[in-house]
Amino acid sequence: MMNSNYRFSHSPLRPFNGMYRGKRVLVTGHTGFKGSWLSLWLLQLGAKVAGFSAYLPSEPCNFEVLGLRHLVEHHEGDICNFHELKQVFNDFQPQIVFHLAAQPIVRRAYDEPKLTFDTNLGGTVNVLECIRQSECVQVAVIITSDKCYKNVEWIWGYRENDQLGGDDPYSASKGCAEIAINSYCKCYFNREKRANIASARAGNVIGGGDWAEGRIVPDCIRAWSEGRELTVRSPDAIRPWQHVMEPISGYLWLGTMLWEKESSIHGEAFNFGPSANVNQSVEELISIMSEYWPGAAWQIEPTKHSEQKESRLLMLCCDKALNLLKWRSILSFFETIRLVSEWYRTYYGKGNGPMYDLTCQQIEEYTAKASAEGLRWTA
Repeated sequence: MMNSNYRFSHSPLRPFNGMYRGKRVLVTGHTGFKGSWLSLWLLQLGAKVAGFSAYLPSEPCNFEVLGLRHLVEHHEGDICNFHELKQVFNDFQPQIVFHLAAQPIVRRAYDEPKLTFDTNLGGTVNVLECIRQSECVQVAVIITSDKCYKNVEWIWGYRENDQLGGDDPYSASKGCAEIAINSYCKCYFNREKRANIASARAGNVIGGGDWAEGRIVPDCIRAWSEGRELTVRSPDAIRPWQHVMEPISGYLWLGTMLWEKESSIHGEAFNFGPSANVNQSVEELISIMSEYWPGAAWQIEPTKHSEQKESRLLMLCCDKALNLLKWRSILSFFETIRLVSEWYRTYYGKGNGPMYDLTCQQIEEYTAKASAEGLRWTA
C-alpha cells in the first residue's frame, strides 16, 4: 500500500516561493508521463490539482502506479472537444493551467497526421480559447516540444527565435501550436485579459514511469525486464537527454514568475534543456543503463531506407531561461541514468507499492541538489 500522505522530510526549503500552496491548478494530459510527474509535484507543493485527459497512455501507466486517480480531481475528456474542456474550466475554476495534453509520438504522427494536428494544434487552440473566455485563469504555461523547430541538424542549440516547423507531421504540428500561442498572446492577452502566458519547449525527457511505445528508455525497460534482447534502430543519434524533473522545475518556476507578474516573460517562449555535456548517443545511453540490469543485451538493427525520417541531432540553447528565469539544469548524464534506473529497478523488483514514496523522494533529492547549487526556485 502506498503512503499518499508522504511529505518532504523536515526541509527548510520553500520551492517556487510557496506560490502553489492552496492554488487551483489544472493540468491537461495529467495521465501522461510528464503530466503525472507534474501533478504529483504540485500536490507536494500544496496545490489543489485537477486533470483533464482522454485516456491512460500505456500499460502500466505512471498515473495509476502513483495512485494519482485518488489524489487529484480526475476528468476524462478529449482535448479536441472544446465543450468538454470548457465544462471543466467552468466547474473547477482554475487559477493556473499547465497544458501538456498531446499526441507525443513522432512515429505515430506519420501514421495518423490528422489526429496529430487536431490534437497538438487544435487542442492547444481549445485551451487558449478556454483561457480567453475565463475570468479565473491568471497564469498558463503551454508546453510544446523541442521539435517545434525546423531542424537542419546544425551543431549548436536552437534559440527561441529560430525558424519553427519541421517537415514531418509531429514537428509541424508543434510549430503550428507555437504560432497559435503567439497569436493569442499578441491579440487577446495584452490589455483586455489579465492572464499571463508563456510557452515551454523541451524534449528527450526520460525518467521513471514512462512506458510509451517508440521511446528508447521504455523499449529498454520492457525488453530487459522480460529477459529479451533489445533491438536498436538509431544507435548514433545524439540526444540532449534530461531527467523529467529538470524541465518540470522549469515549468513550475516559469508559472511562478508569471504569477508574480514578471512582465518581461509574458508571451515569451522558453527552452528547457540540459547542458551540452549531457548530449549523448542512443548507444551510450543504453550502455550505461545496461550496467543497472544484469544480463541486459541489445543488437543494432541494420539501417533501412524509410520515408519516416528521424533526426540525428537536435539541441537547445537555454540561455534565455538562464538569463530571464535564472533557471538551468543541474543533473549530469550519469545522475540522470541512475535516477531512471533506480526507479524502474524498484518497480520491477518490488511492484508498484513503493513508487509514490520513491518518486517523492527523488523530487526531494533533486530539490536539495538544486538548492545546494543556488537555483532561485528553491529559495
